[in-house]
Amino acid sequence: MINLCFHGIGTPPDGVPAEEASYWIGIDTFRRVLDLVAGRRDVRISFDDGNASDVTVALPDLRERGLVAEFFVIAGRLEDSGSLSADDLRRLRLAGMGVGSHGMHHRVWRRLGPTEQHEELVVARRRLEEILDEPVDTAACPLGRYDHTTLAALRRLQYTRVYTSDRALARPGAWRQARFSLRAHDTADDVAGWLRHGDRRTTRLADTARTFVKGLR
Repeated sequence: MINLCFHGIGTPPDGVPAEEASYWIGIDTFRRVLDLVAGRRDVRISFDDGNASDVTVALPDLRERGLVAEFFVIAGRLEDSGSLSADDLRRLRLAGMGVGSHGMHHRVWRRLGPTEQHEELVVARRRLEEILDEPVDTAACPLGRYDHTTLAALRRLQYTRVYTSDRALARPGAWRQARFSLRAHDTADDVAGWLRHGDRRTTRLADTARTFVKGLR
């Protein structure tokens, strides 16, 4: 399985931090990638951060191609300018899309104290659940960073699937799912290369070993 992760689509609005702006891709590139993966059962699509472009750009293009995706939302940014609203989350769910947690403040979950970890893993999820009136049981680690303590806490809180940004292949039913995050300089041709990445057995074995070791840190 290859998990593709998008962030913002189009031109980043004013105020987007430079680190996040580097993950925004052009609309044409986004559509070319969707055309490339449409109909492939070995590709999952997700979005991080909860940018407004998730509903203004991504949702119509996904529906046009009969694709579904999961949207990982920063709960603390809901209703902010340039971010999703509560009504947007409901709209995504009505369209058959998944909604998961990306924490409260887009801070790295590694080495958080008990209070900060509770806010990121419990309070943020609870806010999404109150809006959607249903359980939220998937999460994506902000900036893709995690350690064994983070993973243990997510398991203890009964998250059913956790996504990272390890640029590696993932087993379809695995609890931890590595993803390939697109950056501003990536192209549809780059994505085509990632898809070929999954055709090589030695690469699959190396990815499995690398992500296993990373989870022990």
